Amino acid sequence: MANIETHILEVLERLELDVLTTNTVVVGTGSAGFCAATRLVEFGQDDVVIVTDKTKAGTSRNAGSDKQTYYKLTLAGSEPDSVREMASTLFAGGAMDGDNALAEAALSARTFLHLCDIGVPFPRNEYGEFVGYKTDHDPRQRATSVGPYTSRSMVEALEKKAQEQGIPVISECRVVDLIVDDDKVIGLLVLRRDRDWDAANPPLLLIRCTNVVYATGGPAMLYANSVFPHGQWGASGAGYRAGVVGKNVTEWQFGLASLRPRWNVSGTYMQVVPRFISTEPDGSDPREFLLDAIPDRGRLASLIFLKGYQWPFDIRKARDGSSVIDLLVYRETQLRGRRVYLDFMYNIADEPFDPDQLEPEARTYLERAGALQNSPIERLIHMNRPAYDFYLEKGPRVDLATELLEVDVCAQHNNGGFAVDSWWRSNLEGFFPVGEAAGSHGVYRPGGSALNSGQVGATRAAEYIAKRRAQAPSEDSASFVNAARGPVGEALGLVNAAAVNAAEGVELTSLDLLQQLAELMSADAGPVRSATSIDQASVTIGQWLADLPRIVSADPDSRRLVDRLFLLRDALTTAFVYTSAMSDFVHKDAGSRGSVLYSDPAGAFPVEGDLDQVVSAADDSELFRFRLSGTDLDSTTQEVRLAGSGESPEVEISWRDVRPIPADDDFFENVWRRYRETGGVS
Repeated sequence: MANIETHILEVLERLELDVLTTNTVVVGTGSAGFCAATRLVEFGQDDVVIVTDKTKAGTSRNAGSDKQTYYKLTLAGSEPDSVREMASTLFAGGAMDGDNALAEAALSARTFLHLCDIGVPFPRNEYGEFVGYKTDHDPRQRATSVGPYTSRSMVEALEKKAQEQGIPVISECRVVDLIVDDDKVIGLLVLRRDRDWDAANPPLLLIRCTNVVYATGGPAMLYANSVFPHGQWGASGAGYRAGVVGKNVTEWQFGLASLRPRWNVSGTYMQVVPRFISTEPDGSDPREFLLDAIPDRGRLASLIFLKGYQWPFDIRKARDGSSVIDLLVYRETQLRGRRVYLDFMYNIADEPFDPDQLEPEARTYLERAGALQNSPIERLIHMNRPAYDFYLEKGPRVDLATELLEVDVCAQHNNGGFAVDSWWRSNLEGFFPVGEAAGSHGVYRPGGSALNSGQVGATRAAEYIAKRRAQAPSEDSASFVNAARGPVGEALGLVNAAAVNAAEGVELTSLDLLQQLAELMSADAGPVRSATSIDQASVTIGQWLADLPRIVSADPDSRRLVDRLFLLRDALTTAFVYTSAMSDFVHKDAGSRGSVLYSDPAGAFPVEGDLDQVVSAADDSELFRFRLSGTDLDSTTQEVRLAGSGESPEVEISWRDVRPIPADDDFFENVWRRYRETGGVS
């Protein structure tokens, strides 16, 4: 197992730090992180340590929806399917590399069945077929689920496996920086969050390693309006500071979610057709604002119903489609400063429920489900009692039968991230981003494909490490110390500067600026963006990043403020990279795609025909003019790299053709020969 005996190493003059040595450090305790660690042991590499900021936090363990989906190859019924057909579905999302798509399809059955074998209770019929259903962007019925907490079931089973294997986990560790030498990762610097800051003996830990598997999740701290669970932050900034290339970072998923608690209001929550209420911030002036824009109540009810199927905001559905609901909610909250609630107690306009007013798809579904009761709450309890019970059990408790549920359009998932190849290797040797940290998705993706991608990427990275990078870290202490001097010195300098600022009465704390950053991103870089808003945000964030040592205070006696200081630097780094990428995209005049509306003064309003008053009557209507992106960018992908640092941060941006799906070469004798020679790892 890993050498978790620490020794003291003098990194700076008169400063000694603990050093832990291991072949591979896995950062993160979500389903991708635990998968990578357990797979490493299974493949013969048991010199592995897991570090994490908090073991029980993170998206895998704490996020979900009314029926959280896992996407895989069809494993039931008579409907035809194949690895390459699934790869083509993933690749069709646009801006996705074909070798990633093929790997995710090829290993989907293997990784899914591995989860089944370690105890995740995916449903199967009496003959052993794992039945499925159709999810968004899915031409088959590849989706499956174990209920609201599919990913929690996964991470709990994988954590149990890791415990059985005796893999050490070091919690309360905040990533500070990667230790890099000659374009290779040779270590990691982390802050021990559970220890007081002492300038003479700072709570920093150096990890000397051959490989880093980065399962830190997406940069969840970037948006104030977010459905990422509290305690999920991400640590992308450290990767960008080390020169790791990012890909498709402009591409997010946004959707309607409750704010307290944070939870996607998809599926049944929308299919039972609740009414939408907006109020002033103090709760006064309640209005059914959707009726102002869509007075046809049957049409409005049908669009709300469709949000269950079509939960993520999709710009293609913003014309005469269900995503107009997202835009109307966004206008109420972000532009008008009001609050929006779902009301499950009453129907639209407080009128009796009339299924005859619904469009055929909605009416047929509710009839087949036996869900024609008069009130939304009755329909919800009939169709999906656990969806109602969830809000009774999850804090803060909300009884949907008697209380309103506050919602907004929230960031839910980053489809971009660090660029990886078919073995989930980055451009930095030894650095393997997996899970949401990896930018393996395209602009669009089937619902639940992120859970599959995390398992596949973790498995591929672990197999490559076990067969190609099993060597111990270099014993050259001098080189390691030299590489560590810069990151350690910057960390000490940042805390010392913040401490001086605090002593001099600077009022802006690391917590304050984190909140300002998140609010700025939600206002200017969320689901509705303009060239002006993006450019201004990028300039502001770049200036904050450059001035950070001079503008923020943190009392070194406060563990929380010191921890948030490093988190703030990470968030500012990531936000600067992301807004720089967004600025580049919007100035390509490429139109709107995915889960984002890019304002275009020459474009059209989101809706036409009988819905033309949705935004055109508003004072802020010009913000919602847009035109759809063409397909010409589907075959390309944007890549970003942080080039400058300190007081002169710069982002290099380039575009390249996506890698195609590899050609079919399945002649058995050739494959068998290569496999004997390479063990399947090339």
